[in-house]
Amino acid sequence: MHDLRRQALESGKTVSRKAKSKQSSTASSRGNSAANSRPVSKAASRAGSDDEGELSDETSFSVNSIDEMIAADDSEAATEAWKLELVDRIEETIDRKRSSVLGREAALTAYIRILTSAYADDEIRGKEIDLVSSFLKSIKAETSEKETILAMKALAMTLITSPSDAIYDAASPLLKRTISDSASIPIKSAAIHTLGTCTFYGGASDDEILENMTFLLEIISSDGHFISAADEPAPVVTALEEWGFLATLIEDLSAETEDAMDAFVEQLASSDPAVQIAAGENIALLYEKSYTPPEENEVLSDSDDDVVADPDDDSATGGPRLVKRYAAYRRTDQLLHTLRDLAKLNSRALSKKDKKSIHSNFSDILNSVENPTRGPRYQNAISHETGKRYGSRMAVRIHKDGVMRIDKWWKLMRLKGLRRVLQGGFVTHYERNGVVFESLPIMITADRKSGKE
Repeated sequence: MHDLRRQALESGKTVSRKAKSKQSSTASSRGNSAANSRPVSKAASRAGSDDEGELSDETSFSVNSIDEMIAADDSEAATEAWKLELVDRIEETIDRKRSSVLGREAALTAYIRILTSAYADDEIRGKEIDLVSSFLKSIKAETSEKETILAMKALAMTLITSPSDAIYDAASPLLKRTISDSASIPIKSAAIHTLGTCTFYGGASDDEILENMTFLLEIISSDGHFISAADEPAPVVTALEEWGFLATLIEDLSAETEDAMDAFVEQLASSDPAVQIAAGENIALLYEKSYTPPEENEVLSDSDDDVVADPDDDSATGGPRLVKRYAAYRRTDQLLHTLRDLAKLNSRALSKKDKKSIHSNFSDILNSVENPTRGPRYQNAISHETGKRYGSRMAVRIHKDGVMRIDKWWKLMRLKGLRRVLQGGFVTHYERNGVVFESLPIMITADRKSGKE
């Protein structure tokens, strides 16, 4: 299986046209290049089977209204019939003169289903501008909630299939207006997710990414008041998720960390478990990003408390690999107290499922704040077989014998961002769509039975 031999693209940062023009003033040597790469270039298609990936260790992805409307059928990719149907659906989507709301909803649903279950870059190439123009008309008109959300989903799928520098400039102003002005909470939430995808894949510059992260932080810190969604958890959750997704693109977040941490710590007191968990994951990410590999020719001392070994790097046992660059939060002691309380929270107001989710997630988050070099699902227990700690045990199963290890919070943020859009088509796109692979360039390894101790 060729995927088991796939090598991670650990060198070279793929950036957009706008970002390249600003590199001389914004470049920073800090951070992992793979963790901060912006995947907008196209790589060769990777053929493979269409089995669906499975995230192990009971880590689930929320399915909101934007995806419940689509029933992805992976069997579509196995035949050529989808190509003929896609041509028809594209024509129906672009030609709006005699279309009805129901007709547009049906065309968008089919378009999304096909693009999710098959990699259709060749089929939509050259038609992106007309397609995006039609999607934006549906979003602007907001004729029905379903059509508007489907148009946003179609826009996101088009970008992931065929990224374009031109789409961000065309789509972002309308998406922000929709987030602020729409009377529909599901539409606001869908627009926030789509803004994140457009920013990531649509050619936004570093400054534009940071501007949108500030916009999302306003939603978070105001509990939705900033977009006329007072005390509505859904837009706050989506803003937290997309903030974390975009944060993986920025190498040095030291200037943004203080305000972001204040907002995230405040949300730990939310009455909504999804808000608490999303805020906690962003906190773990910011602690992780405060540590970076040594710079070239940087002199390090073994006695320096700010120099630690990377626990997930076998080569790090002989020397330091990560350096603390700044304090992620000024009151870590208070934060640890809060996280410990959440990790053992026992409230009758919570369902059994929510309680389990909070305990599991905040045990991970607490571990990472205490030891920022440790990723999600890190286990301190020692393996009798290797004599080493089990370490991060989160993984995505690829087919029957492939495993993608998610041992860093930035990897989890990228994975969740992709799965929110691609859902059941994640493995198909990861194998065939170079843009998706560049978003998460992780080695696929054979699944060993010994790895499931």
